[in-house]
Amino acid sequence: MRIAVLALQGAFIEHEQRLQQMGMETFEVRQLADWLQPKDGLILPGGESTVQMRLLAQLGLFEPVRDAILHGLPVFGTCAGMILLSEGYLSTMNIHVRRNAYGRQLGSFHTEGCVKGVGGHLPMTFIRAPYIDKILSSDCQVLAEVDGHIVAAQQNNQFVTSFHPELDSDSRIHQHFLRMVAGR
Repeated sequence: MRIAVLALQGAFIEHEQRLQQMGMETFEVRQLADWLQPKDGLILPGGESTVQMRLLAQLGLFEPVRDAILHGLPVFGTCAGMILLSEGYLSTMNIHVRRNAYGRQLGSFHTEGCVKGVGGHLPMTFIRAPYIDKILSSDCQVLAEVDGHIVAAQQNNQFVTSFHPELDSDSRIHQHFLRMVAGR
């Protein structure tokens, strides 16, 4: 499998390292020419969603990325990546997201929780994290909640988490995404 990682800003290197440790080939998407390479899946990393959105538009990536997702390309969005997939941004996933829901950097925290379909308790690292405050379609399944807030969901080929699994040693979240890619 060959996984594209949006590398415009944010925590993309950590996703690449995790996937490479798992034996996956990755490549960075920084411009349209990168995007045109063959790929089996896409990761939208954490970072600053406003900056990432602006760069997607400026670099001519917005429509090609959106179209590929709408046509079934498996995508995994973490934190800002979840925001990018939500209504009002790329609008490919039927969710409404509350940005910076856990506050500023000082509101960052680590906990453990269960994610449906992944198995057992997992480490969850939240950094200025959003959460899903509204599911807009029955196609979208809630996979995890923390303190009554939705922090992981899946809709067909799209998988999102509010937390950063790339920052923890547990690879089960990435394995879940790779199963989605393999099942495409």
